[in-house]
Amino acid sequence: MSATRYTYLGPEGTFTEAALRTLPEAATRELVPMVSVPAALDAVRNGEAAAALVPIENSVEGGVTATLDELASGEPLMIYREVVLPIAFALLVRPGTALSEIKTVTGHPVAQPQVRNWLRTHLPDAVWESAASNADGARLVQEGRFDAAFAGEFAAATYGLEALVTEIHDAENAETRFVLVGRPARPAAPTGADKTSVVLWLGEDQPGALLELLQEFAVRGVNLMLIQSRPTGAGIGNYCFAVDAEGHISDRRVGEALMGLKRICPKVRFLGSYPRAGVAVEDVRPLRNGTSDTEFMAASDWLARAQDGRA
Repeated sequence: MSATRYTYLGPEGTFTEAALRTLPEAATRELVPMVSVPAALDAVRNGEAAAALVPIENSVEGGVTATLDELASGEPLMIYREVVLPIAFALLVRPGTALSEIKTVTGHPVAQPQVRNWLRTHLPDAVWESAASNADGARLVQEGRFDAAFAGEFAAATYGLEALVTEIHDAENAETRFVLVGRPARPAAPTGADKTSVVLWLGEDQPGALLELLQEFAVRGVNLMLIQSRPTGAGIGNYCFAVDAEGHISDRRVGEALMGLKRICPKVRFLGSYPRAGVAVEDVRPLRNGTSDTEFMAASDWLARAQDGRA
């Protein structure tokens, strides 16, 4: 395995590359762009790279389905870190292009809902066609296949383009969350501001089946930060659920919730416990009464005494 190589959703100039370069270790790694999320993750699975950075959630569009599906299937991988990057687009064009000359535009499919209103106002007659990534859209503009691309302003220099308009976003404070994924290993020690990700498969389809899953978290005071259904491929109505929960697997409340889920779900895939991006310990909401490790341990001790006739 190449311990010095990280892959990412390419080509050069993507928001994913920008997010990867915020990690301190990126300065000492070989950063290799890949054509797709599956290709970036497969490089980790087959030992060509130590880790891959891929987008997993957008504040406008929600979960990135390609990443969620890849993490739910195939050889298991694990999330070790997350990066949250503010997202604003620039309209990149070949030098000398005027706004009135733009008839075709491109960008990643996730970008379109984030610039839809701007397009309707400023380029109502322009035809949109999706690209594999925002940076790939910039490359297509460079090659003359489109008049303009929505991408990060930083991509302009890479592809010999100019930013005709900057700071384009329909939603203020739009962000995308990226995850650094590697092969399974022991999770890092808890920081006090952590997140745990899992994929859960429903058992028999019956009333209240999803509620049973959620109750395993709720009764132990574990807050959920994301829950998204994804088809399993086994037929209409068959779903698994990607879940992000506050806390670390070593926290008693989280560990017991996962044990409860393992008892009732036909399949549970642990995707990792890792520090939450941009969240300090003092910013984490106080635990609900009765859900701290100390209280779980006290209850366990009481049960042991009761079983021994000393309660």
